[in-house]
Amino acid sequence: MSRLTCVVSFSVAVLLAGSALAQHSETKPLIVCSTTQVADFARQVVGDRWVVVSILAPGQDPHVYEIKGSDTRLVARAALCLENGWHLEGKDWMKTLCTNADKPLITCVDGAEPIVLEEDGQTIHDPHAWFSPQNAAVYVRNILHGVAAADPEHAEEYQSRADLYLSQLRTLHLWIQREVNAIPADKRILVTSHDAFNYFCRDYGFKSAAPEGWSTGQEVGGGQTPERRRLAVESIRKFGVKAIFVETSVNPKLIQQIAADAGVKIGGELYSDSMGRPVDDPRDAGERGDQKQWATLPGAGETYLGMMRENVLTIVEALR
Repeated sequence: MSRLTCVVSFSVAVLLAGSALAQHSETKPLIVCSTTQVADFARQVVGDRWVVVSILAPGQDPHVYEIKGSDTRLVARAALCLENGWHLEGKDWMKTLCTNADKPLITCVDGAEPIVLEEDGQTIHDPHAWFSPQNAAVYVRNILHGVAAADPEHAEEYQSRADLYLSQLRTLHLWIQREVNAIPADKRILVTSHDAFNYFCRDYGFKSAAPEGWSTGQEVGGGQTPERRRLAVESIRKFGVKAIFVETSVNPKLIQQIAADAGVKIGGELYSDSMGRPVDDPRDAGERGDQKQWATLPGAGETYLGMMRENVLTIVEALR
């Protein structure tokens, strides 16, 4: 899909979402989420009882996102807001929105066991905790407690949905363990464009490696000097891997160029800070039985279970 098509499709989707929100505003409460993953977890718990909207669109980077006037207006209408937390939302933009609107905010990562990192001389918690299905269960329980407290009349219903989804997360964990066993232990080195996969690597016996000179949000030519590029190439060669991976929320051009310089292949694209986009419906309006000029279908990575499944299959295929 071209960049222009993506922009146009997203713009239309925003208009449709706004129309849908208007239709349900008097009958259904609104949950506003910072990221696509958090929004998916919320939908698994609330079903159709609430309208759930993500501020970030598929493919957007939460680290560098800048809030817009439309975000302020959206949060002002919310009954409840959800964020990832641990500063995934750069400069705590979701907290800022909710504080300014005086809206309740649930931090989904609360209670998860953090991976502690050193960054710029400071100790921080790695915010990408959802890459562990066991941590994803923490997110779901936090959301469950929040919506049950806001709507106790339907608490049992929310609990039942959460129980089903939590069982699916346990199954996902066991499935990943089985799939990655196809990769020899000494080949489980995951090289990506930034260190978003530490929790996945911890849980499934991988070494996480982000080459020197890369950081989230960098574009080709953005902060890249010949020296930093040389360091990145040398780092990849030292890792001794046959494939590295690009991420859906990071510009792939730089990674592709450096991979070529390092003599390794691109193993595929991984969903990282954002889930996947819908895909174009190949049928025309007549075949769909309606008069719409375009339509989309769910993409493989549009849900948390889907993005984790597709990531694992991509990794195993490239490294086995």
